Amino acid sequence: MNERLAELVRHPLIWRAAGSAVDVETVPTGFRRLDERLPGGGWPQATLIEILIPGPGIGELQLLMPALRALAAPGRQPARWVAWLAPPCLPYAPALAAAGLDPARMLVVRPRAGVDALWAMEQSLRSGACAAALGWAGPVVDDHLLRRLKLAAGEGGSLAFLFRPVGCSGEASPATLRLQLEPRAGGGLDVAIIKCRSAAPTRVVGLLGP
Repeated sequence: MNERLAELVRHPLIWRAAGSAVDVETVPTGFRRLDERLPGGGWPQATLIEILIPGPGIGELQLLMPALRALAAPGRQPARWVAWLAPPCLPYAPALAAAGLDPARMLVVRPRAGVDALWAMEQSLRSGACAAALGWAGPVVDDHLLRRLKLAAGEGGSLAFLFRPVGCSGEASPATLRLQLEPRAGGGLDVAIIKCRSAAPTRVVGLLGP
């Protein structure tokens, strides 16, 4: 392999098939069994992560809380925001504080649905002022917009979580990591990893369980 080709293959925006060795900066998820199945042992930073859910309120935010707490806990320097773009419900400040987050560093944006919400998410990511941005989108999202979110996360060095309906699971996506969440009858979540750079699809059963 010549040097120019080797440099291209090492580029962080190039997706590599399962089995390739990739150095990636991560934030631990806070769940050992999930970290063990993710390259680098956690959420990949500075890229787009899609989380597919059947509906809000199944525990998807609990899954993210340990990472958000590590990135944006009170007193952490430099202080950065966590942006919430078009959340289905207004984040509850006392619950955020109880989870170890500073409500004063939460930025809630409720734009018009659709492209406006994704545009706001893109600006939040690209600004570099946000440790993470959480966005909610409908079933129809232009691939070009998803790629812009991924590039913006890389430019801003932010975690980008985009929640979409489970019906999108069969669609192609530029996201580095795609998870599908399924609530369990007895409580907790099953987490299907349906796309992961340099790792095969797999499933983690019973996270957040009693």
